[in-house]
Amino acid sequence: MDASSSLNMAAHAVAPAAVAPVAPDAAQPCTGSGGDDGGDTECAPISRIVAEVAAHCPGDRITLGEMAEVFGDRAFGLLILLLLLPALLPGLASVFGTPILILGIQMGLGMRVPRLPGFIRQMSIRRSDLLRLSSVSSNALKRVERYVKPRHGLFISPFGDRLVGWLSAYVAIMLILPGPGTNGPPAFGNIVMALGLVEHDSRVVGLGVVLTVLGCAFATAVLALICWFGFEALRWLF
Repeated sequence: MDASSSLNMAAHAVAPAAVAPVAPDAAQPCTGSGGDDGGDTECAPISRIVAEVAAHCPGDRITLGEMAEVFGDRAFGLLILLLLLPALLPGLASVFGTPILILGIQMGLGMRVPRLPGFIRQMSIRRSDLLRLSSVSSNALKRVERYVKPRHGLFISPFGDRLVGWLSAYVAIMLILPGPGTNGPPAFGNIVMALGLVEHDSRVVGLGVVLTVLGCAFATAVLALICWFGFEALRWLF
């Protein structure tokens, strides 16, 4: 299975459960007017980010390389966020773990913009499928989205970028390694981190850091127990 097929499978996997067919004008960026009547017309951050990507990247298919070029120094957080959403789906985590690992290492090394290998640059997704990814959201994540707004602080800095990068690389390893229940907790924390990074919200990045550390600790403990039980089973057999 190639990477582009996996991206399309991820988007189609969530479409029947949570979203209606995408209208042609759905690619337009969301605007948050609110209005005088107090109505809440502003899109949730993830939906707005997805719409922004679709609006800035013309064509039926959008490649990761195109996103990286268009969004410049925002591309790290944006790409990690968009790759993590389908990575939550069963059976696809290992496919998306590799590009997240590469992005995380580059970010941890202090690079300002991604330098993607050719096979990752060519990973693509249909515009309509990209828009469907905005529906991959849990109730907990929706609560975080309501809290997001631009806020300066320690985690919106070169130090914060490096920290997010190395934590994202560790999360990617957890996604690549097989283990029951080891994908969701680290990925959720990493999504919160990436969302805060894209929205320049230091508090949300900090919350994501805490959630990611806890999720990675849980996943590492599960994998360590699996290895220990496997080792003990081998000793018992031989």
